[in-house]
Amino acid sequence: RIGMNSDHSPDAAAATVTIGSKDFTESVVLGEVARLAALERGVDARHRRSLGGTRILWRALLEGEIDAYPEYTGTIGHELLRDLPRDAGIGELRARLRALGIGIGEPLGFDNGYAIGMREETAARLGIADISDLAAHPSLHIALSNEFMDRADGWPGLKAAYGLPMEPRGMDHALAYRALASGAIDATDLYGTDAEIAYYDLRVLNDDRRYFPRYDAVYLYRIDLEQRAPGFVAALDGLAGSIPASRMRSMNKAVKIDGEAEEAVAARFLDV
Repeated sequence: RIGMNSDHSPDAAAATVTIGSKDFTESVVLGEVARLAALERGVDARHRRSLGGTRILWRALLEGEIDAYPEYTGTIGHELLRDLPRDAGIGELRARLRALGIGIGEPLGFDNGYAIGMREETAARLGIADISDLAAHPSLHIALSNEFMDRADGWPGLKAAYGLPMEPRGMDHALAYRALASGAIDATDLYGTDAEIAYYDLRVLNDDRRYFPRYDAVYLYRIDLEQRAPGFVAALDGLAGSIPASRMRSMNKAVKIDGEAEEAVAARFLDV
């Protein structure tokens, strides 16, 4: 069915829409979901996958190297725009982004917030349930994803908010999970929809001081697409509210643990 109506679409003659994704599974899956949803509407779309971290994708979007990518509201408000109030809603984000020539879709249906996790056995043995409990265990070995180490909403703020004495080291996110499972480290940062949380039987520590904001998944896109490729914007709008957290976790698991291709997982989700 994909693209079968492309000859009749008003967007068919438009320039190709380029979707980017960050260098982790969920972002790639969401990039594929957007690409296939666009093709279903006859929009010529391609996906440049795993381009890098937040700053690389944001700069590429602003400079027109890509036309859209999946992002999270907490990241937009605290890492990209920075000076917004903590509880800024989608309307406030939309107004600020539009002034930069960027549009934002409605939330996709899940919050992929940051969290801190430990092996269940270790957390139970030490009686650690909240992030604040970590302060009483300064000898714990912590490794954090490289981006989290430097983010405005990452380690520097978390360390200050909770008075944490550790000096963590940076590590690739996937490697940190394996190090945690093997006992090489005691704690790391998690994404709330990561399949590894259940797979490795991890305890997600309670953010008892409510440091982390919400990270509702959305698509960002260049505002000129509303004229240049309205069918693509319509495709993104059609995805709003369609992905509950449980479904996103199952898609992440299908790729990261079961070894399926992101395109196949996205196609199954869209039933195409």
